[in-house]
Amino acid sequence: MSTGHAGLMVETKAGSVLCDPWFNAAFYGSWFPFPDNSGLDPSVLGKADYLYVSHLHRDHFDPDWLRRHMSKRATVLLPDYPVPDLRDALEDLGFRSFVQTRADEVTELDSGLRVMISTVASPADGEIGDSSIALDDGTVRIFNQNDARPVDNGPIEEFGPFSGHFLQYSGAIWFPMVYEFPERMKSTLGRRKRRNGMERALHYINQYQAEHVFPFAGPPCFLDDDLFHMNDFGNADDNSFPDQMAFLEFLSEQGYSNGHLFLPGTAVELDRDGSCTIEQVPQEVIDDIYLDRKGYLERYQARSRPVLNAERASWPKDTSDLLGQLTAWIEPLLARADHICAGVNGRVLFEILPDGENQEEEKEHIVFDFLDRRVRRWTGEECRYTFRIARPLVEDLVRGQEQDWVNHLFLSCRFAAHRRGPYNEYIFSFLQAMSPRRLEYVERYYAEQNGADTLARAGDYVVQRHCPHLGADLERFGVVKDGVLTCQLHGWEFDLATGTCLTTDDRKLHSKYDPAPAESGLPSIPVLHKSAADNRSTA
Repeated sequence: MSTGHAGLMVETKAGSVLCDPWFNAAFYGSWFPFPDNSGLDPSVLGKADYLYVSHLHRDHFDPDWLRRHMSKRATVLLPDYPVPDLRDALEDLGFRSFVQTRADEVTELDSGLRVMISTVASPADGEIGDSSIALDDGTVRIFNQNDARPVDNGPIEEFGPFSGHFLQYSGAIWFPMVYEFPERMKSTLGRRKRRNGMERALHYINQYQAEHVFPFAGPPCFLDDDLFHMNDFGNADDNSFPDQMAFLEFLSEQGYSNGHLFLPGTAVELDRDGSCTIEQVPQEVIDDIYLDRKGYLERYQARSRPVLNAERASWPKDTSDLLGQLTAWIEPLLARADHICAGVNGRVLFEILPDGENQEEEKEHIVFDFLDRRVRRWTGEECRYTFRIARPLVEDLVRGQEQDWVNHLFLSCRFAAHRRGPYNEYIFSFLQAMSPRRLEYVERYYAEQNGADTLARAGDYVVQRHCPHLGADLERFGVVKDGVLTCQLHGWEFDLATGTCLTTDDRKLHSKYDPAPAESGLPSIPVLHKSAADNRSTA
């Protein structure tokens, strides 16, 4: 049964598993579950035998709900992460029974349930880690991918075949909405982002070949007055947050008929013979959600007004010495961030606005200087990135020593950004690793990434097989057109002749011109010729 967003209640003959229950507003009251799932009975969900939390994003890890409603006798199925933050957070809530799995290895539980949890753990995944789970009770196997993006072939497919595949299809990011781009450029980028998300989901559907597909894990909705415009009211092709109906229509256009609407309360029974019985929510509920989207969200907003008001009331009202506190906190981290500082190779400006208002005389400008490894006041020099943030939110981050500004603040979309030049991954890696333990892992990760890995053929070039961005296998996710190699997992592009990354300036592809015959034994990356590429997007 869907519990909303990326949430599942899985009932098997070997016990029940509750996955990623999310009910409370997240990211400074910016994200709400869509559609509204507040009508589900928490007393039923909280009795599950097992709990699986894929990662620490607050639309997957809802500490208030888990504290109040989840039985602490439940056994936690724990992903294999390089830092123990998820376990620590669950122990703080009172959970004591854990099964520590190993990435891409089968774990057989005492109940007879077979489990495989696949993890990805680059600095850009979740809060230093994201995961997906496959379950087998001896009768049916399902794969709950939620919003994870597995990059390696093999183990998950071997665990199958699957009767059901549950996966994300919609955006969960602040790009391009918060950037100070011209509106036409924002529209173009939004259109590309929307299409890329749905095509990536289609790639996974083709990879795992489940008999039935259930799109979920997004999008959220935005009920705060300042963010309400970001909702997709009319299936706009440049909105990064398509809904389930839009994705099911996309699947139909591609010739797929095995996708199913999966809303909070939708119950699905899968059987060994491949049959699928769906107990759908009432049609009038579906019509209310999809035929009058703006009206539905306005009514949802009105019901949520006390939550929105309480969220704003909780933000700090007084001010403190932000520069002094940030200097004491951040400079020791910069001193240890050799790979990150080299990767940023510049400065990042935080323009702090009182209550979010544009009052020039009251702004404070603080620079994170990755060149001199200092935190100081801005003196007018050029900065690679500028982040404009309301002071109460910065005060909250600093007072709580929040180690992950990316997944705590940036996902809220309560900021504006400007950048000079292309995207720089290292900046965001630092801003979500602002503790000694996390920083140590990120630095070690980058140290291990230096140098090219195994090779693949891309037309007349030999290139490294794994994407320099997040390690995706380019034999699976890569495509070449007009001398440019595109990794379709995240849309990063590389010029084959030079290896230059066309998406950012902090990555380079190992690429060598070598027009050897195809039977050289190397795996091949598909090359699209004009006739084949006309109807295929690589955005």
